[in-house]
Amino acid sequence: MSAVLLDPAATASLQTAPGIRAQFAAARATGLRAKDAAESLGLSEGAVVAAHAGDHAQPLKALPLQGSWLELLQALGECGPLMALTRNEAVVHEKTGVYANVSATGPVGLALSEDIDLRLFFAQWHAGFAVTELANDPARPPAQSLQFFNAHGRAVHKVFVREATDRAAFDAVVQRFAQPSAGYVFTPPPAPDAPRPDVDIDAAGLREAWAAMQDTHEFFGLTRRFGVERQQSFRLVEGQFAWRAAPQAITRLLDEAAMDGLPIMVFVSSVGCIQIHTGPVRNIKPLETPSAQWINVLDEGFNLHLRTDMVHSVWVVEKPTADGVVTSVETFDATGELIAMFFGARKPGQPELQAWRDLVARLPGVQEAADVAA
Repeated sequence: MSAVLLDPAATASLQTAPGIRAQFAAARATGLRAKDAAESLGLSEGAVVAAHAGDHAQPLKALPLQGSWLELLQALGECGPLMALTRNEAVVHEKTGVYANVSATGPVGLALSEDIDLRLFFAQWHAGFAVTELANDPARPPAQSLQFFNAHGRAVHKVFVREATDRAAFDAVVQRFAQPSAGYVFTPPPAPDAPRPDVDIDAAGLREAWAAMQDTHEFFGLTRRFGVERQQSFRLVEGQFAWRAAPQAITRLLDEAAMDGLPIMVFVSSVGCIQIHTGPVRNIKPLETPSAQWINVLDEGFNLHLRTDMVHSVWVVEKPTADGVVTSVETFDATGELIAMFFGARKPGQPELQAWRDLVARLPGVQEAADVAA
């Protein structure tokens, strides 16, 4: 990420909304993405968006919204196609489709349309804004979006207007949930909890419980039951249910899935949402910039932008289920944050595709790890 150097006067101006707006506009003008521009100022993206509420002359304007967030997402079904965006530090997942079949049980929600497939953790949804940003080209319409953040200003989910969107219906949703006086405040994130030492984990019990799984959704409860971090659990069952792969395995996976026409599932999570693509991937393009290396999926209706230079570890993981073993490929950054998970496309009640297992077995580093385990 590029940095914008601020002089003392500029730093002092960041204590005020007008100062934040001016410095953010200058950072955006250098070509930085909104998130990177905010971080270059030492601020969270949510805090910068909140500073753009009210009347001002900057190109980005924000109107605070107030939930229920469930009802807001349900209302988006009247808007036609929209682009859903969920991201973390290393990957951006974009799907275009209709928000439909949106429901919740307590604080956990689902969106289950043909294209928009989400798992929603509303306890993390602290603030929402309708955001309008003028384009550099005056002939282009302003970008319109809904942007949601957790209490620390990290984006949990965004919704963007597309050409086929019913803009009148979208504007009606914005007006229905607008709350200009919301006054959202963000706090610094706490330090992450350190994983427990491996020696404090009941590794034998973990392996026994892992072998007894009947559904992949049991895995989260299993990690909580044994007090084990995700990658730590892989290490403790390594050679039995998990194997290491090389960092370049993710690029190979996408390339081979595209060449084989193999439908896959791509899961990307933020702090409050998991977004899923199910289907083929076709147009795989690498991109290298002065500050990052990317592998991109550039398909109609689905875009993925993954920073391969942030891939620190890759694991092949097997989970027993009532339908047979389910195999995932999971990648993490250097801080241990999950970047993305990949599966072969399948529906409940169906076994995993053999073609997916064959592809995974060919990924760089996997056979070597299997040979060592044997």
